Amino acid sequence: MLKRTPLYPVYASYPGVKMVEFRGWEMPLNFAPGIIAEHLAVRTVAGLFDVSHMGEFFFEGPGSTELLDWLVTNNVKRVEVGQALYSPMCLPDGGTIDDLIIYRLAAEHYMVVVNAANTASDFEWMSSRNPLLSHKPGAVRGRTSELRTLPAIEDRSDATALLAFQGPEAQRLLQPLVSTDLGAIAPFHFVQDVKVAHVGALLSRTGYTGEAGFELYLDSRAAATVWEEIVAASHSAGALPCGLGARDTLRLESRLALYGHELSETITPLEAGLKAFVKLEKEDFCGREALAKQVATGPARSLRGFEMIDRGVPRNGYRVWRGAEEIGVVTSGAKSPMLDSFVGLALLSAGHGELGSEIEIDFGERRKRGRIVKTPFYKRTGGRK
Repeated sequence: MLKRTPLYPVYASYPGVKMVEFRGWEMPLNFAPGIIAEHLAVRTVAGLFDVSHMGEFFFEGPGSTELLDWLVTNNVKRVEVGQALYSPMCLPDGGTIDDLIIYRLAAEHYMVVVNAANTASDFEWMSSRNPLLSHKPGAVRGRTSELRTLPAIEDRSDATALLAFQGPEAQRLLQPLVSTDLGAIAPFHFVQDVKVAHVGALLSRTGYTGEAGFELYLDSRAAATVWEEIVAASHSAGALPCGLGARDTLRLESRLALYGHELSETITPLEAGLKAFVKLEKEDFCGREALAKQVATGPARSLRGFEMIDRGVPRNGYRVWRGAEEIGVVTSGAKSPMLDSFVGLALLSAGHGELGSEIEIDFGERRKRGRIVKTPFYKRTGGRK
């Protein structure tokens, strides 16, 4: 049976909503206006997303910082209280288990947000199955000391709802409902114990659309109330509830990775173009040795953006060719509403990602031409980079 978020009863009252299965969850693909209208609303006004299917883990007590810093590739120790951090989390061989956001709530207290499909496996990995805690001989190299104190780790995913309100007008429209000055929150920072429509929440300035906006973490029992208050306060301005369809086209235009597409256990962060989030200068972390070798030799594959010359939506898994040579695979593709063209991301063999060069995408019945282009495909500061 598919899981449902606390907002499912709200969707049932919306005429025209289209529900789909998404990695074990029944979620809205789009509401009555449709994917393109929702996409454009986020780019021009604001859109409200239910992302309560995401997982939330809480690390608390001595050892929290040390364990998290070892689990992920980015530098947790440099994160200040009130700051959020994006990071991949890797296997010892460098493959990506997940990409996540870490919120530092206090000195040794963190909230970790993981992808919905990975919630159970991530919790098992982070709390017991990783090499640092499972004590596999020789699995942890380069450490000068063992982890002396284990933090308490709790999965509060079912009790936590998450709403995202994204778009250039999000701050103006949300401000009347919020008890703090939204303008004072810097990107990738957050405030705790904020009232949103009289409901307590953690409010962060993060997002997954390429637009300015906010994410609200709150008690799942209050999710419907907050959702309806935001819709009522923003609908007349042109803001719309949005589903997974617009979320995917928005993140693709902004070249934001989707786990299972641009990242997986067989794709490293370096291959996915996330070198900025891999801090090899740290003393040690899971996958460091493998990733350091990949930096030294150069990744065998790299993620590149392309735009179709011929018409057609490039789908995940379509093979990429250059002449008689197969050079890679499409990871994501869609029609960009802002560019009115078909775009995609592809993982290509080294040496085949030259800007402006042509590639061929195997659509099954025939190959169609594309061209390697700069990414992100669209930026809110003025179109293509």
